[in-house]
Amino acid sequence: MKAFLYHNYGSADVLQMEEVERPFPKDNEVLVKVHSSSVNAADWHGLSADIFLVRVMGGGLRKPKDPRLGIDIAGRVEAVGSSITQFQPGDEVYGAAEGSFAEFATAREDRLVLKPAAMTFEAAAAIPVAALTALQGLRDSGQIQSGRKVLIYGASGGVGTFAVQIAKSFGTEVTAVCSPRNLEQARSMAADHVVDYTQEDFTQNGQRYDLILAVNGYRPILACRRSLSPKGIYVLAGASSAHLLRALLEGMLLGRLISKTGGQKMGFMEIAKINQKDLIIMNELFEAGKVMPVIDRRYSFRETAEAVRYLGEGHARGKVVITVE
Repeated sequence: MKAFLYHNYGSADVLQMEEVERPFPKDNEVLVKVHSSSVNAADWHGLSADIFLVRVMGGGLRKPKDPRLGIDIAGRVEAVGSSITQFQPGDEVYGAAEGSFAEFATAREDRLVLKPAAMTFEAAAAIPVAALTALQGLRDSGQIQSGRKVLIYGASGGVGTFAVQIAKSFGTEVTAVCSPRNLEQARSMAADHVVDYTQEDFTQNGQRYDLILAVNGYRPILACRRSLSPKGIYVLAGASSAHLLRALLEGMLLGRLISKTGGQKMGFMEIAKINQKDLIIMNELFEAGKVMPVIDRRYSFRETAEAVRYLGEGHARGKVVITVE
């Protein structure tokens, strides 16, 4: 089968299509024939190692330990391991797998879910990492509740577009912060208010929010604190490579101090955990018409490197999807 691999850190140029052996599922795994996958910030960081922590935290200091790339997956079950009970060959599924930028990939049973018939493979592939980051950031870290005022900072990317819709599904008043070209997109997702960050600084306008989900942690944490209600919660869910280390340090140091000394809570969420329970919630939200994946661009399998390059430029308006012919 064909798969995209990288044997050295670098730009998208180091990601090359190669012929490799088809994987064989372990007892608790499912072999999936990939129809679609999508690109996440984690893929770009893993490829480029633009954040040194990637190398330190298991990626490999000089070169990647695992040359595969890709997490999100949607496709049909090709074969199942001996202990699999939920799926059988032919089932249409989606979820997470290691090395999904390939024609076939294996995934654990507990990281897959059946795809609704009305959901396309492309839409399904857009969901796992981005949607569950938004869901877990709002629900688990942000303790979102109906009737609260929620601000999504960075509302136009993969996580941000899901966050706006998921926050609305909880019955909250949502303010979306994004660039001028994405204002209408935010309104189309039913955001109650939109803020053009080139014209208005949300930390200076006097508004207070019960929950701020910072998908793009560009603003300093102390500035965001001014926009929190007395018992508000600030959750850092992501930042650009240039600001991620600063944002994480602020969350660990200042955020922890603020959380201990007052009613406000400030910090960052852990990496999203892909699990069946939350994927089923996304299925329910999709079928209820409350959440619809926003796809910015579609690439063919042979254009995988270009898809990763585009995401790495930092201007994606929603998800970047790859379709395997």
